[in-house]
Amino acid sequence: MDASRGAGGFGPVHGAAVLEVGPLSGRPGIRARGEISELTRPPWEAALAGLAREHADVSYVELSEVGFVDVAGVAALAVTALGLPGGRMVVEHPPPQVPRVLGLFWPGLGRIEVAP
Repeated sequence: MDASRGAGGFGPVHGAAVLEVGPLSGRPGIRARGEISELTRPPWEAALAGLAREHADVSYVELSEVGFVDVAGVAALAVTALGLPGGRMVVEHPPPQVPRVLGLFWPGLGRIEVAP
């Protein structure tokens, strides 16, 4: 969820860098649009924290409309997955740097599945 918008859904945050995060329709998870960087990291981390609180068995993170994720944004994703009580996180349609960073720093992290 977008920290500036609460549980309500999509909305821009933080000046020039824009990140919109909202719930997925019909399945547990979040959808993000924009970029995940130093300027947008607080709402990204808040959305991931909300996802972890609501996690059951599989949670989805849809990133097809995200143009860029910095290393710290990928780290927040990995740390969230590691903290899940069980199950897994499916990251759908991420920018190319996401699977590369996951493979470099968290090889074999079974809690995250990257779906092209």
